[in-house]
Amino acid sequence: MPLVRFQPSGRALHVEPGTSLLEAARAAALPMASACGADGLCGRCGVRVLGGAEALPPESELETRAKRRNRVSDELRLACRVVPVADVEITTPYW
Repeated sequence: MPLVRFQPSGRALHVEPGTSLLEAARAAALPMASACGADGLCGRCGVRVLGGAEALPPESELETRAKRRNRVSDELRLACRVVPVADVEITTPYW
């Protein structure tokens, strides 16, 4: 099971396969912006990947379009669209 580390909160948890980073953050009792119900439309759940990016699935066309439409930095990933398959470390400005 992948380990997701949330910085700078210091929290971490192992997630079941198929769990998105958004679901993982909520399971860790961390706030995560999301106005679209995790449908990959609003772009508010952008997270910076600090470690493990090479093991993440590539950005989907839906994620790319949502980021472009909502002016989300190319450096961020949408937590609702990313399902880690290996350990990853992420951050947002509000943790």
